[in-house]
Amino acid sequence: MLLTTLNAISPIDGRYRSKTESLGKYFSEEALIKYRVQVEIEYFISLCELPLPQLESFEAKYFDSLRDIYLNFSSDDAQEIKEIEKTTNHDVKAVEYFIKSKFDELKLEEYKEFIHFGLTSQDINNTAIPLSLKEAMNDVYVPVYFKLFERLKGLALEWKKVPMLARTHGQPASPTRLGKEIEVFVERLKQQFDLLNDIPSAAKFGGATGNYNAHFVAYPDVDWRTFGKQFVQEKLGLHHSFPTTQIEHYDHMAALFDGLKRINTIFIDLNRDFWTYISMDYFKQKIKEGEVGSSAMPHKVNPIDFENSEGNLGIANAIFEHLSSKLPVSRLQRDLTDSTVLRNVGVPFAHTLIAFKSTLKGLDKLVLNQVKFDADLEANWAVVAEAIQTILRREAYPNPYEALKGLTRTNTKITKQTIADFIETLDVSNAIKEELKQITPANYTGI
Repeated sequence: MLLTTLNAISPIDGRYRSKTESLGKYFSEEALIKYRVQVEIEYFISLCELPLPQLESFEAKYFDSLRDIYLNFSSDDAQEIKEIEKTTNHDVKAVEYFIKSKFDELKLEEYKEFIHFGLTSQDINNTAIPLSLKEAMNDVYVPVYFKLFERLKGLALEWKKVPMLARTHGQPASPTRLGKEIEVFVERLKQQFDLLNDIPSAAKFGGATGNYNAHFVAYPDVDWRTFGKQFVQEKLGLHHSFPTTQIEHYDHMAALFDGLKRINTIFIDLNRDFWTYISMDYFKQKIKEGEVGSSAMPHKVNPIDFENSEGNLGIANAIFEHLSSKLPVSRLQRDLTDSTVLRNVGVPFAHTLIAFKSTLKGLDKLVLNQVKFDADLEANWAVVAEAIQTILRREAYPNPYEALKGLTRTNTKITKQTIADFIETLDVSNAIKEELKQITPANYTGI
């Protein structure tokens, strides 16, 4: 069967491939192999720069040729490594053998045993994966996030003066402004993103069980801990976790996933609010010629983008939750459960990316229905009761809350005239009455 997007098992690689393909550079099998090659090459160069006695004769002019191995890494190279893996049945060892073959081609055979010197496979995996994760965040996630974030900031500004009937418990409540309600989401997102920025991209690098055993037994005079820290932090731009077991403890990665989950939860909240506003007719949606809202009901224009986003965010959060709770737990010094789980890191990012783009698409379709906003406010004059009773409290009027409660908690519709007539019955000065009559659902929106 010819592999196409139509027969892909996951919609990430099928229906939504065009929305997620940018992540392939960071989370695909080929990408993981490429990042492993990068770490192995940079590690060898760092050993040369240490330098170890046996590598003192390695000429620095070859560093560029070595870096070209991963800078020009191709799908054919990845396939070659997968062929080697069929024999080794070990993915990282296959990378080592591939690089050794490149040393043979460069006539550098005498140095090739210092590839993967003293390392365990997790020294490569636990640097390659955090590196790919960090770069995916910076190159893909952050730009899309900020595009959506800036769109929300723009809408908050555009609609900052639009008065809106608020609803608490689904019931009419003290009026607010549409822009301010969007600004709530903007501020929530900003705070969570700031927390996200404080989380280091951590990596383990320290030999089989984290103690540099092999390194130390071969070269006891080298400060391997300092070397490892400098390599991880200066060469790879990651935070060096030390001490560790054979694997990274993943606490920082778990914090990242939890932070991403919180941001997604905020967007779920936003999606549901806009879905509800559309159902209340506060917004119309731009219609694209040829689109169908329902196979049976021609009139429908459904809020499908917000629904699509909510669904994908739910899947993303379920996987982020599993990753953050599972990864930091490993039996004794190491078990293999993290390895298979980490292969799915790109999945929640893909669903998040789909969701962000869908929310953005939904926001771009919105058309403010000012008539409906105004009508809802005009139909709910009872909400100014809070304002009236508060001013009466200021004036030491007896039992003001109870007086307004008696007026508003009836089955009689409260109108502008009802409120005006009530104000006339109050035993207050004409100045206070005039002050009270100036209050409307449309202008009682706070600061």
